[in-house]
Amino acid sequence: MTLELREIKGVDEIERSAWDALVDPDYPFMRHAFLSALELTGDVSEDTGWSPCHRVLMEHDTLVGFLPSFDKAHSYGEYIFDWQWADVWERAGQVYYPKQISAIPYTPSTGPRLVLADHIAPECALELVSSSIRTHAGSGWHLLFPDHAETRLWQQHFPELLMRHGMQYHWFNRGYETFEAFLGLMTSKRRKEVRRERRKVAEQGITLHCLDGEAIDEAAITHFYRCYQITYFERGQSPYLSDAFFKRLLATMPERLMLIQARVAERPVAAALYFKGETTLYGRYWGSEVQADSLHFEACYYQGIEYCIRHGFTRFDPGTQGEHKIARGFEPITTYSLHWLRDARFHQAVADFLERERSVMDDVRGEAAQALPFKVASS
Repeated sequence: MTLELREIKGVDEIERSAWDALVDPDYPFMRHAFLSALELTGDVSEDTGWSPCHRVLMEHDTLVGFLPSFDKAHSYGEYIFDWQWADVWERAGQVYYPKQISAIPYTPSTGPRLVLADHIAPECALELVSSSIRTHAGSGWHLLFPDHAETRLWQQHFPELLMRHGMQYHWFNRGYETFEAFLGLMTSKRRKEVRRERRKVAEQGITLHCLDGEAIDEAAITHFYRCYQITYFERGQSPYLSDAFFKRLLATMPERLMLIQARVAERPVAAALYFKGETTLYGRYWGSEVQADSLHFEACYYQGIEYCIRHGFTRFDPGTQGEHKIARGFEPITTYSLHWLRDARFHQAVADFLERERSVMDDVRGEAAQALPFKVASS
């Protein structure tokens, strides 16, 4: 086996079918169409601080593996927060940016990062990739949101890597036939509160509509984007992603999209855009033109849960952060990131910080698990 590592400046240097043949069908964010939409619209580019430098593995000019990689001029859009690290290092008179990351831009969702054809030995691929990282990774390299198995693989073959724990809240389908069956596992108090939140939405004259795949038209995406912008403007920020990005997704991968649209008197007033894998639903973007009690919970959580039950999806990843998800049946899960800093002194300082942080995260995760709203089985 002769493997060659190359660096490309955009996914469109690789044929879409060759790229997607290696992608896990349950993880839409690694698909060629998704990454290409980011790059072709300029949402990911040198101008936005994301310079693509993807590592691809070739065997006799055939693509057999890849690792999405970017030179970063800042830490926006990553959701693994290292601003303090950058501040400390620059106060010491050093340069933190550019750094290099392997991640899906603006997408804090756990999934595969180093993707290989079945016949490629991981140790051979990792030897090539880790050598390239040590040579070209600026101040350091950061692998964001790899799954647990890949995290362990990297640690075995690149032992200097530092592991960081994070936490998200996911919903798991344990064979529920209906939403009410899911609620039946909750305590009486929480069950009533969920029902009350859903009732409040209906009492405000709001109806929810599921537009699946090709049922989403350009008018619906245009309205969604107006709502999405509002979410950022309310925080005094500009949105990361452009209208052109979402319209391109609608044109190139509509089968992976699902839109929940909230309407008043048949006029759309809010929207939540989801992505679909084979067994996992991913909630990603939301916005509303109106202030409506409990509408966010309904559009972004309860509608997603119902969709999973209706279509047999086993997991619902609703996005990052949000302790309020616990009371609505979303369970705490551990997320991972791996970090390598070129300077040995800085690397050790970050290692010390992560050891202390990990202990705190373990306590927080334990407390979150205790706060779940499900009835405790009697012994």
